Amino acid sequence: MAVQQRKTVVTETTKTETTTTSTKNVDHQVGKTWGRDRDVSFGTILISLGILVMSPIWVCYTYISCNGYECAMSAPALEIYNAPDALVALKTLLARELPTFSPYAARLFFTWLTLQAVLYAFLPAQIGYGQRTPAGHLLPYKVNGLLAWVISHSIYAAGGLYFGWWKLSIIHDNWGGLLIAANAYGYFLTFFCYIKAHLFPSHAADRKFSGSFIYDLLMGIEFNPRFGKYFDFKLFHNGRPGIVAWTMINLSFAAAQYEKIGYVTNSMILLNLLHATYVLDFFYNEDWYLRTIDIAHDHFGFYLAWGDSVWLPWLYTLQSHYLVRNPVDLTPIQFAFIFAVGFTGYFIFRSVNHQKDIVRSTNGECMIWGKPAKVIRTSFVTSDGKTHKSLLLCSGYWGLSRHFNYVGDLLISLAMCMTCGTKHLLPYFYIIYMTILLLHRIQRDQTRCKGKYGKFWEEYMKVVPYKLIPYVY
Repeated sequence: MAVQQRKTVVTETTKTETTTTSTKNVDHQVGKTWGRDRDVSFGTILISLGILVMSPIWVCYTYISCNGYECAMSAPALEIYNAPDALVALKTLLARELPTFSPYAARLFFTWLTLQAVLYAFLPAQIGYGQRTPAGHLLPYKVNGLLAWVISHSIYAAGGLYFGWWKLSIIHDNWGGLLIAANAYGYFLTFFCYIKAHLFPSHAADRKFSGSFIYDLLMGIEFNPRFGKYFDFKLFHNGRPGIVAWTMINLSFAAAQYEKIGYVTNSMILLNLLHATYVLDFFYNEDWYLRTIDIAHDHFGFYLAWGDSVWLPWLYTLQSHYLVRNPVDLTPIQFAFIFAVGFTGYFIFRSVNHQKDIVRSTNGECMIWGKPAKVIRTSFVTSDGKTHKSLLLCSGYWGLSRHFNYVGDLLISLAMCMTCGTKHLLPYFYIIYMTILLLHRIQRDQTRCKGKYGKFWEEYMKVVPYKLIPYVY
């Protein structure tokens, strides 16, 4: 399930300069256009069906593995395989281990969702702008995520430590019931957006119909579904209930570990530090995120709606789930090594994206590594018939490979997993998933940019031949 889950910058730097060549009035994307696939094969539809079916099953399986088998990934499957009657064993396991509906957990989830919606809508905000859409729109976004994060965590800490309204382990203690509530909301949001795209789209000209209900349900039809001018579904659902909760979930599981063993392990502390660094970086640079693949390329379907609601908060925090059941005390050398891997990755991740920001803000008139930035000045056409100018950076980190920022992303992900030691594979799911996700995104970005920039992209590939790791791939 490729959810957005990590924020990865798209390859181009876009200016707002435009030249009108013609005007077209269309109610959705037709013909050959850049962006999300429109013409899909039968094989793609089958894969999409597999994702729709298997993603919820995998989330439930990891929950069962952690809740009943101390995060031993193979244990539930082996229990069924070794049973005299596999079907009876499966029914017994599901009846015993599957989470059940909890009215209290449901209230917690929907109170949290409502709080985040109120903060998103009403907190003071700067207005940022994404990249131009295939139909030519340049949309405004409210950028107030950092303030929402601070307020949310302040409420959580004050309610648990000062007022005694809840235990700090409240999220851990209601994890199964929260999973049920999040799934219900994720599926509701998926089908609501599918219906909305047909009946009352926010920007009709940016819709894409593939002709396949399965593919359109998974990948989405609308590009930027919204309520009003600013309440953007993509930015809200990825950046608020999911990302704000990421660090709060880890803190709650750290509190549960303290209740269980009487202290918080240095591995749990390091994990919280690594996750908090990544999350706070996201919110501090939220305006930058508006020009990343999640916002600038993906349409809003199950992939993001259910993914932001369930996949991200439940699977991106697996390490904290593991460390509650399997406390790990790192040696000073292990702690220092993992810290170094994680923050080396963060340094690369932030430095690479900073170079793109500098080039974007200066229209390429800047220095990269002590030399004038090398850029390819391009043009592209949106479906409204207008021609726009853009830059492709091909020096500095971006001269090493077309996605060197992913190298930093993968190092951070690896360090997060390494905090859990080597006893079980499940906490390493994140780095395995991230590798697959980012390699797939490289291919998606290649297809999109080739369709968008044409001959300019061909020139760019000659200047920067490597996709990820110089001289390797």
